[in-house]
Amino acid sequence: MDNNAIIKIQELGFQWQTEDPFLFAVHHKDFYPKGNGSMGVNPDALLGRHIGQDFVVKDGWRMYHGSKIPGFPGHPHRGFETVTVVREGFVDHADSLGASGRYSGGDVQWLTAGAGVQHSEMFPLINDDEKNTLELFQLWLNLPKSKKFTQPNFKMLWREDIPLYESIDSNDNKTKIEVVAGQLYDVKAEDPPPNSWASDANNLVAIWTITMQPNAIWVLPATEEGINRNLYFHRGSSLELNETKVAVRHGVKLKSNVKITLHNGKEEAHLLLLQARPIGEPVAQHGPFVMNTNEEIQQTFDDYHTTQFGGWPWLSNDPVHDKTKGRFAKYIDGREEIK
Repeated sequence: MDNNAIIKIQELGFQWQTEDPFLFAVHHKDFYPKGNGSMGVNPDALLGRHIGQDFVVKDGWRMYHGSKIPGFPGHPHRGFETVTVVREGFVDHADSLGASGRYSGGDVQWLTAGAGVQHSEMFPLINDDEKNTLELFQLWLNLPKSKKFTQPNFKMLWREDIPLYESIDSNDNKTKIEVVAGQLYDVKAEDPPPNSWASDANNLVAIWTITMQPNAIWVLPATEEGINRNLYFHRGSSLELNETKVAVRHGVKLKSNVKITLHNGKEEAHLLLLQARPIGEPVAQHGPFVMNTNEEIQQTFDDYHTTQFGGWPWLSNDPVHDKTKGRFAKYIDGREEIK
């Protein structure tokens, strides 16, 4: 085996190391308590927390920027896309264009911020009689200069529609890969939004969630040279990549044009793979704005101050939907999907 397939191994923090065109990757895992009947946290459980900026794990969970319901109240974006891959729990979406949605474990929301949008991402505690566990990945995927001012919109990739690739090794151990973006052999993902870097197959964008049974073996195929490829081992006991041991909660930067054998340990393993051809343009970033120059960042601040990217049509900055409502998406054109 060719151990030169591995370029670098790094420990994973709260924010994971990424490469062009991925700007940001974070893994949220919060074991929220029972809901209080209003999809929030009982006030007593909020004592001692830095409400509004609660990123320290206390009792197994965080409020983030939420005050009563955990999550991220209304905030702006411009110049890139957010891809939210939910594994467990619920997310309520609302945005400045009047669109909304509720999605949950197995669903993916792909939001193209483009020219500018405000949105909120709240985590309603639907269950009052049991704990509310939330697990999700949020990824930021850059847009090239030619697409940064595209019309904002989002697309739902519902769990029923996300294709699955399965491999069974010689010992009957399974590896399952959910192909959120890209293509794995003859398994092709649903189309991403039309202006995404991922919409051109030549860019070889891949977002795959990988689950390996204990002791499973699977070979990650090679792709073209020059593609940025990173594998994140976030849950399990042990893993070997071409006989190189990788500890859990570590990320591995891989050569893209070399196949690599994954040999799992004694516990089920969960991994995320991100790969893509780099955009290769300058990146100027200030918080939720990603442009190509500092002058464009300043113009973005001016534009947001003037337009608020469409304003905020909701009664609060942290809206959640009716507790009895199931999974749905309402788009800016009025079209609605109900699951």
